[in-house]
Amino acid sequence: MQFTTSEIIVLLFCAITLIVSVVTLITVLKRNNNNRTEDELQRILLNQQSFAQSQNDRAVQLEQRLHSFSADNVQSLENIRRSVDEKLESIRRENLRQLDEMRQTVDEKLQKTLEEKMNKSFSLVNERLEQVYKGLGEMQTLAVGVGDLKKVLSNVKTRGILGEIQLGAILSEILTKEQYEENIATKKGSKNVVEFAIKLPADGAGTVYLPVDSKFPGDTYSALRDAVESCDKQRIESAQKALVQRIKGEAKDIHDKYVDPPFTTDFAIMFLPFENIYAEVIRRTALVEMLQKDWKIVVTGPTTLGAILNSLQMGFRTLAIQKRTSEVWNVLGAVKTEFGKFGGLLEKVQKNLQNAGDQLEEVMGKRTRAIERKLRQVEALPAEDSQRMLSLPELTDDEDDE
Repeated sequence: MQFTTSEIIVLLFCAITLIVSVVTLITVLKRNNNNRTEDELQRILLNQQSFAQSQNDRAVQLEQRLHSFSADNVQSLENIRRSVDEKLESIRRENLRQLDEMRQTVDEKLQKTLEEKMNKSFSLVNERLEQVYKGLGEMQTLAVGVGDLKKVLSNVKTRGILGEIQLGAILSEILTKEQYEENIATKKGSKNVVEFAIKLPADGAGTVYLPVDSKFPGDTYSALRDAVESCDKQRIESAQKALVQRIKGEAKDIHDKYVDPPFTTDFAIMFLPFENIYAEVIRRTALVEMLQKDWKIVVTGPTTLGAILNSLQMGFRTLAIQKRTSEVWNVLGAVKTEFGKFGGLLEKVQKNLQNAGDQLEEVMGKRTRAIERKLRQVEALPAEDSQRMLSLPELTDDEDDE
């Protein structure tokens, strides 16, 4: 059996009332120490019953009020619940509608942005792929060229030809054809020809040759590079010694074959066609000094050879100016003499022109005025009669204009 809230409250109130009555009775009994009579107890019990009845009536009234209040609360809560449900439903529908609109807008923008990004990305990828394909084609071409170059550099004869071509290109770019010779025997009585020899002016009208020979120790340098990459100290030292011995041998060969003073200079130039080989040789100061001291050989690379040739070109120009100074002075003297004669002729022409002007003034002025005075009394004839009488040709419009 279940009790309602109001019933529980009434029962609690009755229980409290009963407990209070019992406590009061016990208290009274304790105070009077059982001296009161049975009548008094009866009166007290009656009073308690009356009080309990009144309390019971109040409880019933309270219960009725509670029932009424509960019913009102239930109705109000039901109304509130219905109103809240309606509002929540309306809010839910509105939110769903707005969310749907937002979703559609976001989907459209995302789709548009995604399409634009995808198109840009695809176009960029296509461009990059085209560049990659182009680069691959260039790399394949370069690989073929490198292979061909490797084949060229692997042959001693073709290496020499490559160095000779590079040396000839530098000389032709800086010097004129008259300032150097190709494949000439610079040593008297020798059949060994040097690749190039620069012509230097000697005393008088003679010429002294400066031998320039190209050397390309490519295999020795490649062995040194391989040794450096392997980080083998013993192998590196062996390769360095081989390179030094190769350079010494080439320098001795140039000196013995091509240097022959006074027909040539007392030194010659060894041209190394690549800067890395030149740098590897030139950083060994003791080797360079030995080449210059023992065999009179100057080691150059593409850059330093250009600087040396530019210096020689300036020397050629200075020497040419010195040789032609006397000729220029003589020419200036002759010009001065002729200019004096020209000035005298100009003075004579000026005098003749002045005399002719004076005579023309006399003819055009005095003589013309005198003739006009004499002819004032003479009547002028028509133009046709005068032409016929004097037998003059008829003037045309072109002649009149002239």
